[in-house]
Amino acid sequence: MLAWTIANQKGGVGKTTTTVALGGLCAEQGRRVLLLDLDPHGSLSSYFRFDPDTVENSTFTLFHERQSLTPELARSCVVKTKFDNLDLIPASLALATLERQAINQDGMGLVISRAVSMLREDYDIALIDCPPVLGVLMINALAACQQLIIPVQTEFLALKGLERMTQTLQMMTKSRKQPLSYTIVPTMFDRRTQASISSLRSIRNAYGDRVWPGKVPVDTKLRDASKAGVPPHLFQPVGRAVDAYRSLLKWQLSRGLANVRREAERAAS
Repeated sequence: MLAWTIANQKGGVGKTTTTVALGGLCAEQGRRVLLLDLDPHGSLSSYFRFDPDTVENSTFTLFHERQSLTPELARSCVVKTKFDNLDLIPASLALATLERQAINQDGMGLVISRAVSMLREDYDIALIDCPPVLGVLMINALAACQQLIIPVQTEFLALKGLERMTQTLQMMTKSRKQPLSYTIVPTMFDRRTQASISSLRSIRNAYGDRVWPGKVPVDTKLRDASKAGVPPHLFQPVGRAVDAYRSLLKWQLSRGLANVRREAERAAS
């Protein structure tokens, strides 16, 4: 199973939209998709009309029951969305208490990694949406993934968040003992504004081939899809943003499968 985390230490850059768009497109291709919501605000869960205030089992359950975590328990946290091949482990507002609980408690950093591993036979790909804060939730999301996708709004303040995110990656590389593959995805690009054009140029100059060659444009249909509670490609099969996400998915899958082959070769040697 492939596992991708969508993260940035700045909010409002398109993390949840990117998670839903890529997950929906994977499901359209016949892949079995598991979405995990690690944000206490529960935007991903709310997108699919699950209320973080009232869900019974959630990603918080995985942490709360980590000492007795089993495949059966992990599966009990999964809910079906209305869309074929697209399942979700929703968020609970109780996730907000984890930072306080994590102090002096062992085993908190690999809970999601363990859960994803237990579900690897059930799904082809897992996409993890996490909060814009460096803490136990983001650390779990980074530890659980093979590839990281960093959406970055093409505006000046988002560049500062990207700097913090790359510093976090350097820290995580030391603990993982191997680099984490990542792709920077320019989002909310508005070709009509010099600020957006300049920011995109700065991102590409600073991060080179770490940046996806495309860009996700500003597109009001993404907001409309969210309001309707459906993946963007089902709301509008052809459009600027949907076409961009199709291109991004193709790019990511080619890199992900290459990583899987390298890991298999390393395990066999």
